Amino acid sequence: MGDNKDKIEYVSENSDEPDKKVKKVKHQLKHCEQERAEYLAGWQRAKADYINLEKRTEQEKSEWIKFANSGLICELLPILDCFESALKHKEDEGVRHLYNKLKTILKNEGLEEIKSLGEKFNPELHEVIENEKGEKEEIIVEEIQKGYKLHNKVIRPSRVKINK
Repeated sequence: MGDNKDKIEYVSENSDEPDKKVKKVKHQLKHCEQERAEYLAGWQRAKADYINLEKRTEQEKSEWIKFANSGLICELLPILDCFESALKHKEDEGVRHLYNKLKTILKNEGLEEIKSLGEKFNPELHEVIENEKGEKEEIIVEEIQKGYKLHNKVIRPSRVKINK
C-alpha cells in the first residue's frame, strides 16, 4: 500500500505540474501581449508624428514658395507709387498701360491693396501720419500712401490721416 500511496502522490505532483506550466505560459503570453500592445501603440504614435511632420513640412514649403518673391515685390512698390503719382499729374496712355500691366503682374503674385479711405482705423493695416478734427473719430479721411498685403499678410501698412 505504501507503493500505491507514493504513486498517488507522484501522480498528484505531476497533475499540479501541468497546471503550473499552463499558468506560466499564460503569464508569458499575457506579458507578450502587453509588449505587443506597447510596441504597436509606439509604432502608431511614431507613424502619426511622421505624417504630421510631412504635412507641416509641406505647409512650410508652400508658405516659403508663396513669400519667396516678397523682397522683390517690396522693391517694386515704390515704382508702383511713382506710376500712381505720374498718373495723377498727367494722363498718359503709355504710362497707364505700364501701370496696369505692373498691377496685374503683382496681383497675380498675390499682392492686394489695403482699402483705407472711409474705413475705421485698424493698427494692423494702417499707420497714422496725421490727425485732424472731425465728426467721426478714427475714420480715415485721407490715404497718404497705399498699403499692401501679400497673400493676406501686411507687407506695407497704409499711411493715413484720421479724424480725432
